[in-house]
Amino acid sequence: MDFARSVAAQRRLHELVPGGAHTYARGADQYPADQAPVIVRGQGARVVDVDGNEFVEYGMGLRSVTLGHAYRPVVDAVCRAASDGVSFTRPSVRELEAAERFVEQVPTAEMVKFAKNGSDATTAALRLARAATGRDLVAICGDHPFFSVDDWFIGTTPMDAGIPRSVREATVTFRYNDLASLEALLDAHPGQVAAVFLEPATCTAEPAPGFLEGVRALADRDGFVLVFDEMITGMRWSAAGAQAVYGVTPDLSTWGKALGNGFAVSALAGRRHLMELGGLSTGEPRVFLLSTTHGAETTGLAAFLAVSDAYRERDVVGVMEARGAALRAGFRAVVADHGLEGVVEVTGRPSCLVFGTRDHREVPSQAFRALFLQEMLARGVLAQSFVISAAHTDDDVERTLEAADGALAVYAKAIAAETTDGFLVGPPVAPALRRYAEPRRS
Repeated sequence: MDFARSVAAQRRLHELVPGGAHTYARGADQYPADQAPVIVRGQGARVVDVDGNEFVEYGMGLRSVTLGHAYRPVVDAVCRAASDGVSFTRPSVRELEAAERFVEQVPTAEMVKFAKNGSDATTAALRLARAATGRDLVAICGDHPFFSVDDWFIGTTPMDAGIPRSVREATVTFRYNDLASLEALLDAHPGQVAAVFLEPATCTAEPAPGFLEGVRALADRDGFVLVFDEMITGMRWSAAGAQAVYGVTPDLSTWGKALGNGFAVSALAGRRHLMELGGLSTGEPRVFLLSTTHGAETTGLAAFLAVSDAYRERDVVGVMEARGAALRAGFRAVVADHGLEGVVEVTGRPSCLVFGTRDHREVPSQAFRALFLQEMLARGVLAQSFVISAAHTDDDVERTLEAADGALAVYAKAIAAETTDGFLVGPPVAPALRRYAEPRRS
C-alpha cells in the first residue's frame, strides 16, 4: 500500500499538534514507520485513509465504537438533536431523558451526571470520595493502564513531569486479583484512603473468584469509597457494565467510550448520598462536582439514547462475543499453522481481544509488535488490538485471518532469523506513556 499522503499529513500534524495527535494512543509512534494512516472516513468496521487505502479496523475508536462507524440510527439522532439547538441556558429535555434511561439501564446507579470525557468523571469521583471521607489518599490498581489525564493519576506514570511531589505522594497502588496487597496498603495507611479505583475487569484479566467481593467488603469495613472504572467494560461486558456481570456494586462508577458510539459523552454514576454532595439537597459543604459548558450539550446525550435503543433492540454484546470468539479461534489456528505458539498469542474476553508479540526467546517485544502491525497494515488490516464491534462481519473476520496468515509467515521468518532486522522498516513501536520521546520517523 502507498501511504505517501498519510506520511505528509502526519508530518504536518507534528508541526501543528504536540505529538502529532490529540490522544497519545493515536500517535504515529504507536505504528510502524511511515505506516500511520490518517483517516478520511469510516463505515461499519472499515475505514479509508487519505491515500484511498481501505482497512478492516479493530480497536474501533479506542474501544468507543461498538455499533460500527457512522451507525445510521445514532447519526440520525445526533443530526435531529443538532437541528434543534445544542446548548441552552437551562437544562434540555434530553438531560432528563438520558438520566432516566441511564439509571434504568444501570440498576446499581441511583443518580448520574454527564460530562464529555472520562477523566472529568473519574476526577469528580475522587473529589466526592475525599469530601465524603475527609481523607486524602487515593488507591489505584497499578496493573490497570489508565484512569485520568489529571495529576492524581498521571503522577504515577513515567510522564510525571510538571506534577508536584505532594500530588504524586497522595496516590498509592495495589495489585489486581491480589486482595492481600490492598489489605497491606490499608494497614500501612490506616484511615487515610478516601477511594479505591479499579477496572472490574480488563481485556487481559477477569476477576479471580472472591476478589471483587473482597474489595467490596474492605470498603464496607474501612470506609473508603469503591469506584469501578467502567470506561471500557461499560456496554462492552453488558449494557449495565461489568458490575452487573460480576454481581458486585461499587459506590461510584465512571463511564464513557461506548456510551455514545464514538460521540463525546461520559458519566459519573452511583449512590445518592454521595452524588448529592455535588447537588442542592445536602447539608454538608458542597462539592464542585461536574460543571461544564458542554457536558450536557444535546448531541452527545442523543447519541447515548440512540445507542441504548440499539442495545434494547438486539443483543449487541452477544454479537461482539460471537464474532470475537470466531476471530480468536481462527487466529489461534493460524498461529499454530506457523508454529508460533508461545510467541504470538491472543487473549481476553471475546468482545475485547488483545494480541501479544514475543521474540525468539519468548520475551515480549515491541520490535516484533511493530513487525506484525506492519505486515497486517500492508494486507489491509488496521489493528492495534483485536477489539471488535457488532459491525464486524464474517467477511471482515475472514479477511483479517487471511491477513494474519500472510503477516505471521513473515513473523515466523524473523523468529527463525532471531531478529527483525531485514524485515521491519524503521524502529520498533514505543509505549504511549514514556518519559522521553525518542527520535523516530513519522
